Amino acid sequence: MHTLNLGILAHVDAGKTSLTERLLHNAGVIDTVGSVDEGSTLTDSLALERRRGITIKSAVVSFPVDGVTVNLIDTPGHPDFIAEVERVLGVLDGAVLVVSAVEGVQAQTRILMRALRRLGIPTLMFVNKTDRRGARCEGVLSEISGRLSPSVVAMGHVDGAGTREARTRQFAGTDRGHATALTDLLTLHDDDLLAACLDEAGGAPYERLRSALVAGTRRAQVHPVFFGSAATGAGVAELTAGITEFLPAHAQDTDGQDTDGPATGTVFKVERGPAGEKIAYARMFSGRLRTRERIRLHGDGGTDVRAGTISAITVFESGTDVRRPTLAAGRIGRLRGLHAVRIGDTIGDPAPAPAVTHFAPPTLETVVTPCRREDGGALHVALGHLSEQDPLIGLRRDDVRGEISLSLYGEVQKEVIQATLADEYGIEVGFRETTTICLERPTGTGAAFELIDTGPNPFLATVGLRVEPAAFGTGVEFRREVELGSMPYSLMRAVEDTVRETLAQGIHGWRVTDITVTMTHSGYWPRQSHAHAVFDKSMSSTAGDFRGLTPLVLMDALRQAGTAVYEPMHRFRAELPADAYGPFVSALARLGAVPGPPVTHAGVCTVEGVVPAARVHGLQTLLPEMTRGEGVLESFFEDYRPVTGAVPSRPRTDHDPLHRKEYLLRTLRRTGGGAHERT
Repeated sequence: MHTLNLGILAHVDAGKTSLTERLLHNAGVIDTVGSVDEGSTLTDSLALERRRGITIKSAVVSFPVDGVTVNLIDTPGHPDFIAEVERVLGVLDGAVLVVSAVEGVQAQTRILMRALRRLGIPTLMFVNKTDRRGARCEGVLSEISGRLSPSVVAMGHVDGAGTREARTRQFAGTDRGHATALTDLLTLHDDDLLAACLDEAGGAPYERLRSALVAGTRRAQVHPVFFGSAATGAGVAELTAGITEFLPAHAQDTDGQDTDGPATGTVFKVERGPAGEKIAYARMFSGRLRTRERIRLHGDGGTDVRAGTISAITVFESGTDVRRPTLAAGRIGRLRGLHAVRIGDTIGDPAPAPAVTHFAPPTLETVVTPCRREDGGALHVALGHLSEQDPLIGLRRDDVRGEISLSLYGEVQKEVIQATLADEYGIEVGFRETTTICLERPTGTGAAFELIDTGPNPFLATVGLRVEPAAFGTGVEFRREVELGSMPYSLMRAVEDTVRETLAQGIHGWRVTDITVTMTHSGYWPRQSHAHAVFDKSMSSTAGDFRGLTPLVLMDALRQAGTAVYEPMHRFRAELPADAYGPFVSALARLGAVPGPPVTHAGVCTVEGVVPAARVHGLQTLLPEMTRGEGVLESFFEDYRPVTGAVPSRPRTDHDPLHRKEYLLRTLRRTGGGAHERT
């Protein structure tokens, strides 16, 4: 028995969910093909998905084909839900990237393909909607080669493209043009094949070329391209055969279990059951899990270790999930009983490497407010549940103003959160205007320290910190110049944890990143008591002292170093009539965009460049008017760049450490309190 964990990925409306339905129907899992428009598809099970006609949450469904159990994961296509795709990529054996024969390669298609290539995931491509009016199969194949990957080869030809009678004719070994295309592509990656082609008068035999194509696809070096229509079923049988031939499936023991090595796996989805219990979706890489087994869960790159006992296991088989006593390597299953589980957890030992981000983080933020004041507590609980399912919404509570902020990818995600809160929790909410999330990076070096029982230090702790800029993309690095044994580890850890928490809001209120923080001073008072008395907290250092002092020292050092604010930038590509180029460039200048040189062909002007993320919506609004409705714009996050002009600040959600220190000093001067007195 073999298992293949397959992802279906696409830009929104390319026909991804419809293709999933057709694959399930051809495999005999469902009797009729569901419709996205009618809300009758198997994988779009949420009521909100059925109403809106889009996939919001990833869904798993299984079907058998030619001795292979395919666990198919249908992922969202809308860019607002890219976080769902992010979590799925790490559990895939292969993928099918769906491209519309009408719209062609779109912004999200390019983002997805870059991630698949970076991770080395074997990928087939399916050009869908060949029956739709305006289908341009050859043109889309050229777009795929030019904008996604040059290492592609068509596996067939479409007759009657753009009509309901469109049919796909697969190339055979006797097709000399196809054999030549295979030879030209595969010999770029296979020296042995090149030698065989030179030795053979008529070139390598087709069987050898086909075998090399299978090997190259499984190494993610080449990508076969299939054509068809999920609506009519044309070409889907050929794609199904290609899935089992070209993508790597994992062999299992005859009893369906691979017991080699320790049990290791990853959790890529968490949902709540009818009774509010957590259900974890996990893919196993080695060993197996058993019901009633106690396992270790690693989060945050292995620094956060928790444990839990599995109460039940279900695996996906033939369109449903079936209760089983074990979950073996290569399989995907649902685990119950793990109350502390979180998305991204690694199961078992050894501890995992730090998680790798494949897509950009959210760049937008909004404040959510309950329509009824009495729903404030329930709203916080409900948003906590939603953040378990999607940690990237970045729940941020403002204790000063009593507000809750969320991180977002776009306006559609905001609408979905609003509808989910109303439908599932009975909470009506509103949102304030969406703003852009910026970052802060240090511009220099700064240092500060406070000594125990010296000067105005109100805490029984000595902390010294130095901050320095680090390389872009490195995040926050914490180092020690003090001996690890100079004070208890719990106090050391309190300093490091507080440093990371404090850097969530820098001088201007934005998260500080790409920074190295070094602990230069440390000191504490050990547990003490008066004679013949119990432990006296007023004479002994606690973790609370270090948690209280660290933000004050860190912000002093950060203020010395200084920070620059960086805003998110999107790369855009616009196609517009050549006579609209002048007004378009003027609009770009007003929006702070930086365009590249235009390329004009057949009356169509193509412009690429970068634009601040906060101005993308404005550009999308202006384009139709400037181009008489003929302009096409696609954009995606590229990087962060320094803000020019007025520096945006973000309201703090904590009691500002800089202001708090001044308050403490004033209090001590007014009361005449000693340095060791608690605050």
